[in-house]
Order: sequence, then structure tokens, then C-alpha cells
Amino acid sequence: MATYSIGEVEELTGIKAHVLRYWEEVIPGFAPRKDIGGRRVYSDRDVQSIMRMKYLIQEKKFTIEGARAELISEADIYASASKETTSALKTITEIRSSLTDLYLIVRRYRLKTEKEKGE
Repeated sequence: MATYSIGEVEELTGIKAHVLRYWEEVIPGFAPRKDIGGRRVYSDRDVQSIMRMKYLIQEKKFTIEGARAELISEADIYASASKETTSALKTITEIRSSLTDLYLIVRRYRLKTEKEKGE
């Protein structure tokens, strides 16, 4: 399972770190774990929740409270999903995680090559 720093999550999602910290306060169940040094460590599931919140707020024009209620409702639906649905969701989650990892690898490579060209 991949983990991400707050900076990586900010890069992946486009959501600023101070907004992520605020969402931790207002969204139940959304609290990335912290490492020994107290730094936030986000999981794939955390990133998916952030992307869903972003979609609901920016695209669907939900308020933060409305988006929070929608996430809770969706969690209830997923909890009662059938085996086939659960299996499909797990596969999608694994693919999304792999794509996220690939994106970060490509992004780091591009930054490195741009830096080398500039020197």
C-alpha cells in the first residue's frame, strides 16, 4: 500500500495543504495517520476521499457540509454492497493506486530532467 506526504497529496490533487488540514477537522473518518515525527502520512484511500471531496465541491458545487454528508452516505452504500461490487471496487482501487504511483514517478523524473537542463 502506497503512502504519500502532504506535499505529494497536494501535488496529486491540487488541494492546498491548509485545506487538507481543515478537511481533517470537518470530515468524520478522514484523518491521515501520522508518523513518528508527527508528519501526516496519507493512504490511497485518503487520496481517493480527497479527490471525491474535490469533485463534489468544485464540480458538483456542494458545500463542505453537503460533500461530507454525501461521503457518509456513499460509505453506507459501499458497506452494504454485494460481493461482485466489492470485488470490482477493490480492482479499481488497486489500478488507481498503481496509476498514482506511476504519475509520481513520471513527475519526479520530469522535474529531475528539467533541473538538469537548467544547470
